[in-house]
Amino acid sequence: MNPALRALNRFGLGARIGEAEQLSDPRGWLAAQLRPELALLSADGLPTHADVEEATRRLRDAQRSRDQDAVREARRTLRTILETEERAVLDRRVSTDQPFIERLVAFWSNHLCVSVAAKARVVPLAGLYEREAIRPHVLGSFADLVLASAHHPAMLLYLDNAESIGPDSRVARLLSRRTGAPRGLNENYARELMELHTVGVDGGYTQDDVIQMARILTGWSVAGIGPREAARAGSFVFRRAAHEPGPKTLLGKRYREDGEAEGERAIRDLCAHPSTARFVSTKLVRHFVSDEPPSSAVDRIAGVFRESGGDLSEISHALVTLDEAWNPDTRKLRTPQDWVVATLRALHAREAPPSFVNVLRELRHPLWAPSAPKGYGDTVREWADPESLMQRAELARSVSRRIPGARAEPERLLQVVDVEDGNPLPGMLTDNGVAADERLALGFGGPAFQWR
Repeated sequence: MNPALRALNRFGLGARIGEAEQLSDPRGWLAAQLRPELALLSADGLPTHADVEEATRRLRDAQRSRDQDAVREARRTLRTILETEERAVLDRRVSTDQPFIERLVAFWSNHLCVSVAAKARVVPLAGLYEREAIRPHVLGSFADLVLASAHHPAMLLYLDNAESIGPDSRVARLLSRRTGAPRGLNENYARELMELHTVGVDGGYTQDDVIQMARILTGWSVAGIGPREAARAGSFVFRRAAHEPGPKTLLGKRYREDGEAEGERAIRDLCAHPSTARFVSTKLVRHFVSDEPPSSAVDRIAGVFRESGGDLSEISHALVTLDEAWNPDTRKLRTPQDWVVATLRALHAREAPPSFVNVLRELRHPLWAPSAPKGYGDTVREWADPESLMQRAELARSVSRRIPGARAEPERLLQVVDVEDGNPLPGMLTDNGVAADERLALGFGGPAFQWR
């Protein structure tokens, strides 16, 4: 195993031709990238909250007026906002010289995912969510990361907490008098917060704990849902009148009624729970080591998680030092997003062609669009079906023909993949009897390039 290629491909986003030769200290190179400011993405030229609010208002107005042309135009605007954000992220992944930090951003964005496929209201917010809730916290406290997610409008809308009302709250009593029907609690976010974001499905909670967490989080909402809040639309708001009164008991701990602070304390306690350290560490080791996470590696990362209080910088440093991650017998299949980015990085592209946003949709792996709150899968099982691999092979031909300079010296692709003795790839890439673009397509579409 070539340690430089392992650093560039496993921890990074794909080696560039000639890059491994310049990497004398692979682990040091990775550790040097763990600086919080490197995770940030400049907002210059990207949609603002004001842009999102205006586009959302236009769609709402068009729907109320039943003007179908205006509805279509408003939806195109929302889609344009999303595509602008998608291109910015793909360009960063393709061009960055700090790919480890971008892989961490992608991991945590998927762990605490929102989905534009599930909720139309999330479409213009997904890019803002990653820029505002994920990137500033990927090397900070795990609890701060989860709290930033919990406060963001994209998450509150995606998992329906924005409209969750305490059954005994003032708002519920008022609505009951008006409509004669009870109105109230939505458990979606509380359930996923526990099952997917913190303690995990085997973390020892019960259905009653889900209900109690949902009660604790009533009132956590998004401004603009109410009829007199248009001026503050799109930001977090705590609606005290919708909050469930009285104490609650979660995982055996009693929480006194304390408004928004009540929810913040409960989330911090979930983040500090021993089951959270184990659950999250297992996901990290699965991502950076192998589909079947070695228990020794999980134990090591979980120990760092507990001892550091969930310090994601220390946890990220610990991932780099895992012997299992550098074991030549471990490997990870590239997801479609990884594969697309790696092909462009190999050829020293500085940005992703605009069409590659649609390429990811063809590969069933667009940004911020998983089909369920658990996020995209991270194993061979999800991505190695014959149809998906055939699509990669076809797209490899397209890339090899369209990217400037791609046809030059296809044998140099051997500098970005770690091939074992006896692998036929070197012979194929150096066979001058085959057209250069076909050889390059064989390299990108063949088995060796599918692994990181």
